[in-house]
Amino acid sequence: MASFSEAKEHPAQQLWDQVNTVHAGMLGIEGVDMHLQPMAPHADPTTNTIWFYTKTDADIVRSIKSGARARFCLVGKDHDYHASLAGKIEVRADQSKIDEYWSSVTAAWYVDGKKDPSLTMLAMHVDDAELWISTGSKVKFGWEIAKANLDDEKMPDVGVKRHLQFA
Repeated sequence: MASFSEAKEHPAQQLWDQVNTVHAGMLGIEGVDMHLQPMAPHADPTTNTIWFYTKTDADIVRSIKSGARARFCLVGKDHDYHASLAGKIEVRADQSKIDEYWSSVTAAWYVDGKKDPSLTMLAMHVDDAELWISTGSKVKFGWEIAKANLDDEKMPDVGVKRHLQFA
């Protein structure tokens, strides 16, 4: 369950923890007439980068031009954490990152493993994020809705919204 206090005190750390706990989010390239697509993220918080394995002949790879920007949206596994991240994206077959994030799940997609000629990676350099953390408690949600309905000036207190900018 996402923590309100963590969202208020350490939102960047909470964001990277959430990115690393989801199996997939939706990635899209800005200005490209293409639907967002599911991609498995691998976060590197030290560089504010999200890495994605993909194939060199994928539509998303062909759509990335120099200076391209992307958006990545995720929903936390408990459905109480939502984030929209933005930043520059590039195609980069970084062998150290391929090795670092490699798993049996990833291997299933590449016939020749780490040496597969179609294997590449996308590096999304996150510079902006919007976060929404909501209560996972039905009791708290119901209580807040009831209070708001009894008082026209009261808004339900069921979440935290944060905006982050990274260098």
